[in-house]
Amino acid sequence: MSKTESSPKITPEDLEGKLRAFQGDVQGKIESKKNTMLAIGAAGVTLLLIIFFLMGKRSGKKKTTLVEIRRI
Repeated sequence: MSKTESSPKITPEDLEGKLRAFQGDVQGKIESKKNTMLAIGAAGVTLLLIIFFLMGKRSGKKKTTLVEIRRI
């Protein structure tokens, strides 16, 4: 049994090419999700601000005091 067939050697260029292809694929996925996550975050912050505003407005009505000033 002689080894007449030798396995192809892996060169640094092969490794670099594969890593760049993988990195490009991952970067593409991140970019596509980035805009969606930004929109969801902005909507969430807006919703929280509205809720806090309404809660503050309601509690302000509960605690108001009536001050009456009379001239004698």
